[in-house]
Amino acid sequence: MKLRIFGASIVVAGLLLSGCTATQPEAGTAPSAKVLNAPTPHVKGLIEKFKLQDVDYAYVKAAIGNGTRSGAKALLIDARPNPKYLGGTIPSSLNIPDTQIDKYIGQLDKVAKDKEIIVYCGGWDCEKSPIVAGHLKSKGFTNVKLYQAGEPEWATKSYLEVGTPVAQSAFKNSSALMMDARPYVKFLAESIPGSIYMNDDELPKLMGRFPVDKNTPIITFCAGYECHKSHVVANKLLELGYTKVSVYAGGLPAWKEAKLQTTKGESKAEVKADATPKAPAMVDGVKLGVDEGSVDGEWYKAHIVAGTVPANVAIIDVRSPAEFTNGHIKGAINIEAGKMSAVDFAAKLPKGKVVIINCATGGRAMEAQMKLKDAKVDVSRVFFFDANIKCDTSNKCEIKVNEPLG
Repeated sequence: MKLRIFGASIVVAGLLLSGCTATQPEAGTAPSAKVLNAPTPHVKGLIEKFKLQDVDYAYVKAAIGNGTRSGAKALLIDARPNPKYLGGTIPSSLNIPDTQIDKYIGQLDKVAKDKEIIVYCGGWDCEKSPIVAGHLKSKGFTNVKLYQAGEPEWATKSYLEVGTPVAQSAFKNSSALMMDARPYVKFLAESIPGSIYMNDDELPKLMGRFPVDKNTPIITFCAGYECHKSHVVANKLLELGYTKVSVYAGGLPAWKEAKLQTTKGESKAEVKADATPKAPAMVDGVKLGVDEGSVDGEWYKAHIVAGTVPANVAIIDVRSPAEFTNGHIKGAINIEAGKMSAVDFAAKLPKGKVVIINCATGGRAMEAQMKLKDAKVDVSRVFFFDANIKCDTSNKCEIKVNEPLG
């Protein structure tokens, strides 16, 4: 659902200059005279009225899983105004401002009523989270909790997720170092200008590129809301003591959707009209893609949608079990390739099948196939599906095929 972005400049400059430990007063509320560690009487009254359970930082940290929307165990809701949300929110969160509930609540149309939902806002004295939580309970959601310490506490302990206005401001003003966590071939094909390559699988050899000054503002990104790579890099930066780390979770797809400049050059010259078209490359009835090691995305998507994936194809999903459980292509087998050696991964692949690997955004699928190839495993019948895939718990999937790199 597309929502109008307004007033984002209110929060962008403050976030980039002061880092993850900065907080700002909620609109319409007076700054607290002292640091609070419990709800104010007014907020406490709302919590009791709506019979809400309040959870702590550790609980929320576990609930967000790997930081992606599909990898989170619970659904997080930020009840603050949209500009605040875009300026910095807890990873994987959706935005439902308390003053615009009707406008934003459509995001939950396909969410199961018993799904765990954690609502938060601007801290102990912020009434927005119990108001939204109470409304959700009135709509039949049965497992609604609060993280009343909210964004202010989270920002002192972990990294924030930021929106396109923050990333755009960082690019325009050179006010943050942008790190692209996608595979190298994806980075070379197209990225946000000025970004440095920082693939999560190559961190041991790439960490020398981290800035010496650990107060340097850093924004990591990858291939969209379902891509966990930028979160891996962000967590490593925090582990090493960097203090101003955030993740642009929308990543390159959101950047391009906003029609912002990328590093992609001019498109290749068109094939001459009299050139003889080449027959599509096929392997056992499977149409191959332009990029080496890939399946033809549109061909494969059409078969998935129609339920006609050939019987000789094994669909392998290389995401984590938690992500897989939250939704996957029907018939897929879950093998988390990132935690295995190439030999162990190859041993788990079905024999006598054409293997097509997928993840959520194409990056991990590509890396899994490349891992096998680099280890001299025969990949003549192993291909990756380069697409953004979003499936619900009933395994109904929205699939957007990525553009070929070649």
